[in-house]
Amino acid sequence: MQLFRYGQKDAERPGLRLADGRLLSLAQHIPDINGETLQPESLDRLRALDPNTLPPIPADSRIAPCVSGVGKIIGCGLNYADHAPELGLDIPTELPVFLKATTAINGPFDDVLLPPGSVKTDWEVELAFVIGRLARRVSEENAMQHIAGYCVMNDITERFFQLEMGGQWTKGKSCDSFAPIGPWLVTPDEIPDPHNLDLWCEVDGERRQTGNTQTMIFRIPWIVAHLSQVMTLAPGDIVTTGTPPGVGLGRKPQVFLRPGQEMRVGITGLGEQRQRITQG
Repeated sequence: MQLFRYGQKDAERPGLRLADGRLLSLAQHIPDINGETLQPESLDRLRALDPNTLPPIPADSRIAPCVSGVGKIIGCGLNYADHAPELGLDIPTELPVFLKATTAINGPFDDVLLPPGSVKTDWEVELAFVIGRLARRVSEENAMQHIAGYCVMNDITERFFQLEMGGQWTKGKSCDSFAPIGPWLVTPDEIPDPHNLDLWCEVDGERRQTGNTQTMIFRIPWIVAHLSQVMTLAPGDIVTTGTPPGVGLGRKPQVFLRPGQEMRVGITGLGEQRQRITQG
């Protein structure tokens, strides 16, 4: 299934995207796409629905963030074998992990706001997954049973805030609008191999990132198992798995986002996002 949310901010509703591209409303069946409705029993009920009984969404609907009520966003740093070297860093032997504020969540086509004082805001296309079953000290063998679906995330980062203001990476990761998710949340049955997906990012039509999830250092079952040893992963939590090379920080000379530019990011089978950059 491909689930999504639509409508204006603070009034979003749940939806279902069919293989032919039709967008239908699930509002008569569930209140939202959230931790409760992403649990296995709820997803099974949605699969059993007859799509012919679902009304289309209004044609002018905003496509909203694909999950609501997110408890936490966990980021994985330096998780692509070809990304760490472009930054002059060693490939990690331990997975760097950071938290990204849930107030950063944004729609896949909403504007991205440059915060006051921003001088080095960067793009990062990433594969994210959403937890559908509580995970506490799970094994790698059972880890994938805890995933409700996959989506695109643009892990936008203000590098000055991240690297030059002290503290942890969270400062540069958590500005308002810095976590566009969606457009679709795609259940695992439609993504048979999440470790063989192309992902890309363009800025003003120029390709900046081209990668494939094959080059992940730490793979998804390991990530779920590892994180679940140090924290409980709850239904609706988002884990974003790292970015391939091509970020502005790694270019020579470095290049960062400016007001008026447009980003386009996408992943095979998960759809595309577009964001206009504005001054916040």
